[in-house]
Amino acid sequence: MENRFTAVFQKMDKWWIAFVEELPGANTQGETIDEARENLKEAVELLLKSDNIPEPPLDCKMSEREFAGKDVIREELQIAV
Repeated sequence: MENRFTAVFQKMDKWWIAFVEELPGANTQGETIDEARENLKEAVELLLKSDNIPEPPLDCKMSEREFAGKDVIREELQIAV
């Protein structure tokens, strides 16, 4: 089974922060965007395998408002679990 999510990346000083809009608690960082992407995949996989998945916020697109006008990268994240 493959799950599809929206990954969001933003450069903050020397680090890239990354999170998944649809999964509260799925967030990480990396020195490069590639490292942040790999760390995020691992975080999502661990979260999905656990029985403790947080409830998504009522508005899963709230990060679009929060990051409006800021330089962020959004891309599809596919995770097979």
